[in-house]
Amino acid sequence: MAFREIRVVGDPVLRTPCDWITDPRDPGVKQLVEDLLENVDEDGRAGLAANQIGVSLRAFSWNIDGEIGYVLNPKLVAMSEDEYQDGDEGCLSVPGLFYPTKRAWYARVEGIDLDGKPLVVEGEELMGRCLQHECDHLEGHLYLDKLERKYRKEALQQIRKMGL
Repeated sequence: MAFREIRVVGDPVLRTPCDWITDPRDPGVKQLVEDLLENVDEDGRAGLAANQIGVSLRAFSWNIDGEIGYVLNPKLVAMSEDEYQDGDEGCLSVPGLFYPTKRAWYARVEGIDLDGKPLVVEGEELMGRCLQHECDHLEGHLYLDKLERKYRKEALQQIRKMGL
């Protein structure tokens, strides 16, 4: 397994929008996908964006309900507008912190696979949350940005206490 260190809050790669993948057949892209799939396949991991392992390319993997997959160049194209979820959310790049985060109940992402073929990934509840969370990462955003003011303040205090 190609273990990749998870970048944590404070690392500039997490705050920089990722580049579009121009050649999905590039061997480096294939290796990136293999690394994403291997590194998301651990207990407690629902998703992993490329920039979380230090690669500023638009790709992420997921591990939801026993299904592991990936998407390249994902675009969030649809979300439920009248159904929301407000459960606790966490992030590998913000270790140990979980806060109520409002997300759409349903999300749909369109992208491509390693052969450049169109790929659609969609889901509700946890999968919907994962798709939104990982697409945010690729835009340079963390879930902390979506927190209500009181939770964001608390989270930032916790991050400082942890020395991150």
